[in-house]
Amino acid sequence: MTADLLSYGFMQRALLASLLVGVTAPSVGVYIVQRRLALIGDGMGHVALAGVALGVLTTGQPVLTALVTAVIGAVVIELVRARGRTSGDVALAIMFYGGIAAGVVIISRAPGGTPANLNSYLFGAITTTSGTDLAVFAVLAVVVLTVTVGLAPRLYAVSNDEEYARAAGLPVLAINLLLAVITAATVVISMRVVGLLLISALMVVPVATGQLLVGSFKATLALAVGIGLLVAVGGTVTSYYANTPSGGTIVLLAVALFTVTATATTLRSRLRRDTHDEAEDHLHQHGEECGHPAVPHEDHVDFVHDGHRHAVHGAHYDEH
Repeated sequence: MTADLLSYGFMQRALLASLLVGVTAPSVGVYIVQRRLALIGDGMGHVALAGVALGVLTTGQPVLTALVTAVIGAVVIELVRARGRTSGDVALAIMFYGGIAAGVVIISRAPGGTPANLNSYLFGAITTTSGTDLAVFAVLAVVVLTVTVGLAPRLYAVSNDEEYARAAGLPVLAINLLLAVITAATVVISMRVVGLLLISALMVVPVATGQLLVGSFKATLALAVGIGLLVAVGGTVTSYYANTPSGGTIVLLAVALFTVTATATTLRSRLRRDTHDEAEDHLHQHGEECGHPAVPHEDHVDFVHDGHRHAVHGAHYDEH
């Protein structure tokens, strides 16, 4: 069955595009989630829609006009957020409504009315990816990955705590602008795969899934990229055999994986609370003078420490 799928040129291009998106979307999304701007991908998508409409109207290249428009919109919104009195959520709302309104107005002026392939940009139609599209996506993906990997410490510092990063001498505005630009580029890379209205899901959901499983930023980034690859390629293959839209299939697969992971981690946490886990690396010595609250528990005493209850059992501590 795989050989049959790979025998078609359009599916070869589709799988390559899904690989690019599966890697780039979570690698940018991890910083977006860290900044608590999970919906910024949607805003960028709406602005990119205006660029697509402009490309259709001028019979140019919708991918390139979408990229230029999204980058300009990203820079303007970031400057408004950083220098003006408009909060981040209001700036995003302006991006949402202004972008989609401009797209609707511009596309209405296209010869012959609304083009039939507009849905491929809105909701994804990966099998329509052309060789030119793939070449543009590949170049953008290299740029995005170079920035997100090469500047990871700086991007993380600014995304995690702008005030600390500014005190440490980092160019916060420049880094935020750079992150906004690569976010816009990622939206354009992804629009043929998952669509402008669904791209935010592929940026955010793999990262959210990774955060449920690991604790460190680096581990979350690596796991999110792996999950992004899995759902992007898996969703593309599934959509081919199930004859379903690629964008919706990919996002549903990502959401299903998040749901299963969230359920499993919740059950695991409950089981841990119901059992005693030995704290082998617990270095603190509890006792009457240790300063931690003592709580009677059956035939012994628990000491509350770091939100957990520890009890002396022989030569070790049990965590309750």
